[in-house]
Order: sequence, then structure tokens, then C-alpha cells
Amino acid sequence: MGSTNVGIIGYGWAATAHIAAINATRQGRVTAVWSSRPLDESELSARHGGPIRVYRELSAMLADPDIHVVDITSYPSQHREQAVAAANAKKHVILEKPMANTPEEVRDIVAAAEANGVRGCVCFECRYSNQFQVTKALIDEGLLGTIHYGEVDYYHGIGPWYGQYRWNTGKKDGGSALLTAGCHALDALLMLMGGEVEMVSSLSTKSSSPIFAPYEYDTSSVTLLHFKGGRIGKTAAIVDCLQPYYFHTHLVGSEGSLLDDRFHSMKLKADKGHWSRLSMKMLDSGDVSDHPYQAQFQAFFDALDAGQDMPLTSFREAARTFDVIFAADRSAAAGGQPVRLA
Repeated sequence: MGSTNVGIIGYGWAATAHIAAINATRQGRVTAVWSSRPLDESELSARHGGPIRVYRELSAMLADPDIHVVDITSYPSQHREQAVAAANAKKHVILEKPMANTPEEVRDIVAAAEANGVRGCVCFECRYSNQFQVTKALIDEGLLGTIHYGEVDYYHGIGPWYGQYRWNTGKKDGGSALLTAGCHALDALLMLMGGEVEMVSSLSTKSSSPIFAPYEYDTSSVTLLHFKGGRIGKTAAIVDCLQPYYFHTHLVGSEGSLLDDRFHSMKLKADKGHWSRLSMKMLDSGDVSDHPYQAQFQAFFDALDAGQDMPLTSFREAARTFDVIFAADRSAAAGGQPVRLA
């Protein structure tokens, strides 16, 4: 039994994966759920292997002194209001991506957390995936040298077969291809490249397939990133493709290159005509049950125990990614006009 009690806001597909991951950590235990739908406490407790109280009033759950952390898995358009309310109630916050739908809402969440002395975790869980942990270690060992170009792309057709589709098609909660799902790829690129982005330019379009016709926004975009110091990067966010899930990664540096799970390094004096292969678990599924939530949540609870912001996906760190995303979406809305970041 863990020592950190967690209340879930919103009981959908993502919530079920979060509950399993939280309960698998050393400290965490889900003890409460708030949902706009009626839920049976006995059935919910039996399903998740421990007593869970169901709340119909969010204010009542936030007022419960036995709940230490609130995990928000509701619709993105609700994130700002719920995250600020949780912070004002002195609860630490796990927040599904996107943090919110506007820069102003993201700033409100960060400000509320800091004003109340609570800490946050944004579900950019791909940073904790085996694929990107191994890739980052390869970079940190200097085997690619100085990276001057990088691309991380997100290919995942979010159609009627996928749980997110029912609300993802609307502008209110989907937002853009980059905001709703491609944010994972752009965030991973920022982690791998490091440094600050000074300018972005983006273009977007959408499929003519009737499968994706309900979408109220462009479902394919490509964003170019200009980093301070001259390096460049690219992220494609494609949620209207008809193909297997694919998280494409290509990094080019002064000592070598990496392509997904293959690399070449001049430092190893290997044959440049062939790739060397890395042993790592690839991000190859959009199923939330396959996402590396447990590793991320473990890092969050460990940071809470230490009285520190969590590494990699704190509110402040994630907010920097969303600054780039919102700038890219402004660029796409202006037909690719470059947008400078402050």
C-alpha cells in the first residue's frame, strides 16, 4: 500500500491506464475518482484492486485532506479550470497532455501551482520511454557529436477505431494536429536537441479521406524549428494517416547519425556503409496501456518525496514545449509565416 493518495478527475480510457501505472509505483495509490458519469464504487474498487471512493462534486474531492495528488485526465478544454482549482486546494497535479488549449491557460496553471507551493507532472511520458532514454544516453556519451539537425515525427491515424476520436475531431478539445498528439514528437525533439527555440514556421493540410472528414481542423502539419546558435529541426504531426503507428526519429551530428533504433558513430570506427542497431523498446503503439506512465509517475512521486520539481516533465519544462507548439500553430494559421518566440 502506497503512502501517496491520488484522486482521478475524469474516468475514461486514459484514466484506466493511469490508475494501473500509479498503483504499480512504490508510493502511489488511487483512492478516489470524480466523474461526470455515475460510477459504482464497489465495481470500480473491484476492478482496480483497492477501495476507491466516487465523488460527484469535484469541490468535495478537492477538499478531502486524505488526497495528496490529483490526476487530471478530462477533456483538454477543462484542464485549466480543474488544474487551477486543484492547485488552489494545495494538491499536487498530474496533468494529461495538452496542458491546456491556449498560452494564457498554460500560464495560469503554472502560476497557480507556484503560488500554492504544489508540484506538477505533465504526461509527456515519451521522455521516459526506453526508446528516448537510450537515445538521450547515446547523445550524452558524445557518440553523435554535436547535433545540428534533428527530426522527430508523429504518424498515428486517429480515426473512429481510436478512443480519443469521439472528442478529438472538434476544435474545442482537439485544437490542432500538433497540440492533440504531435506534441509528443515535438517535445521529444526538444529533449534530444536541447537549447532554446528562437523561431518556428509551420504549414498544415488535411486528408481527403472521408474517415477524417469530421475533423474541424487540419490534421497534418509540418513544423520547422530554428534554434539559437543556428541548429535546425523538424516535426511532422500526422493524425490522418492510414498506416501503422510510427514515431520517426532522425538525428544528424558531427560524429554520426541516428535513425530510429539504428546509429553510426565515427568514434566507434565502424563501417559507415552499415548501421549499428540499438537494443531498445520502440514507441510503436497508440494504445494508452503501452505508454510508459509508470516510469514517469515513479519519478514524480520520488521528486515529491524529495521536495523537488520532477525531472523532464515538470510544469515549467512542459510549458516551454507548449510555447513552441502555440507559436507553430500561429504560423500555420498565417500560411507558414515565421513566428519568433520571446
